[in-house]
Amino acid sequence: MTHSVSPTAVPTADRVLQVLAVLAQQGKALSAAELMEHTGLARSTLYRQLARLKRWGFVLESDGYYAPGPLGLQLALGFDLASHLVRQARPAMVELAQQSQESVGLVVAVNDRAICLDMVESQQSLRCSFEKGRSVPLRAGASAKCLLAHLPEAARAAVLDAQWGPGTPARQAAQDELDAIRRAGFAMSAAEVDPGVWGCSVPLFGATRQAVGALTLMAPILRAQGQEQVLIRMAVVAAARISRQLAIH
Repeated sequence: MTHSVSPTAVPTADRVLQVLAVLAQQGKALSAAELMEHTGLARSTLYRQLARLKRWGFVLESDGYYAPGPLGLQLALGFDLASHLVRQARPAMVELAQQSQESVGLVVAVNDRAICLDMVESQQSLRCSFEKGRSVPLRAGASAKCLLAHLPEAARAAVLDAQWGPGTPARQAAQDELDAIRRAGFAMSAAEVDPGVWGCSVPLFGATRQAVGALTLMAPILRAQGQEQVLIRMAVVAAARISRQLAIH
């Protein structure tokens, strides 16, 4: 189910960014009608924003459908090359994927969503993947819960209030679960986001001991059964290696 966003909720100057963000998050070409539904913008307003984005190369139009353009791809490439976190995490991610024979993702929290920055795929024919660039709400699944658990207190409270409502039993239950994740040092889930997928996510810490992201190991549930503790230990060790690298660079 999609939810439109009231245009009054987004400042006028930010509407062009709102359109670009929707295109990035959906991961597919969208029609004007779909963009109107996702953004809540009037057709005339939407077309003005799309014209600006097309002029600058951030959006391409083909047969009435809109998708991220070449300048967006250049931004993504530049981000990959410049990202300190991706560079430091990549060697340990590759090693963990080889050791576990499963897929490994690097995820970060942006506003109220978990976004995949990098991915090392399992070489097995049956494998799980969280596509690079994909985002999900900070609500369900190991990655989202691990990131949410390690957000600064005020940011975490704001997300929980928005999801569950202040002072509700559901919010308290979510808070208790996040507290348990912080104590354990990892989050684990099974089929919470994608059917048949088991995942374990471990926080990554920078030089200031603030969490900067999470390392997620994911596998088909049938293959992970009975191996959960072994896989968790592998992920914890790999995350500790990355955190050490981040602390000294």
